[in-house]
Amino acid sequence: MAKRRILLKLSGEALMGSQGESLDPPFLRALAAEIREVWGLGVQVGVVIGGGNIFRGAYGASLGMERSSADQMGMLATVINSLGVQAALEGCGVPTRVLSAIPMSPIAEPFVQRDAVRHLEEGRVVIFAAGTGNPYFTTDTAASLRAAEIHADLLLKATKVDGVYDSDPKKNPDAKRFTSLTYDEVLRLGLGVMDLTAITLCRDNRIPLCVFSILERGCLTAILSGEPRGTTIGFGGVERS
Repeated sequence: MAKRRILLKLSGEALMGSQGESLDPPFLRALAAEIREVWGLGVQVGVVIGGGNIFRGAYGASLGMERSSADQMGMLATVINSLGVQAALEGCGVPTRVLSAIPMSPIAEPFVQRDAVRHLEEGRVVIFAAGTGNPYFTTDTAASLRAAEIHADLLLKATKVDGVYDSDPKKNPDAKRFTSLTYDEVLRLGLGVMDLTAITLCRDNRIPLCVFSILERGCLTAILSGEPRGTTIGFGGVERS
């Protein structure tokens, strides 16, 4: 494995079941097995999870809620998801810690950068909950921030499609997938891979990013083994498949 320490970003929607459940047990077990496989190879794994399967701050704001309060509800949703993923991981024998940006000591440790790195070095999967702890920031930005703070070698963004396309592949059957991009190209082309703050954090801290499909079993291990999967974003150039 070329990458020693990674940060995996999961959307909350990825955790949903086909019947609309907020958390899908079969998917959680499959996800835990994927993470366990790379963890078992000695890769240090951090995880950031969104909360969109439960509540989105932007949705609350659209209903007339005060945005800060709505975003705080969204942050709490990520804590629920983090505890669900922790249970799945520990159920298959992977030691795990949840570190929350919002203090809630009975259920999670407070986020401290040095503690996070220590847990990773001691072989635990670290799940970063509650986003950045601040309203108006997405969990994509939280993932980029945590990746920088733990000095991750790679940020992996798990989606429901197999990379970044020049248009929506669900609407356009002729959409072309990029195999590689630079961060500046993502910003210039307005591809919407992550929000502006998240992309800029990755670029400025020279953290390579890979966008891949979490629905493709074994993809995580394949990427870390050097196989060409998804779309890599860094400091190379545009390539389409």
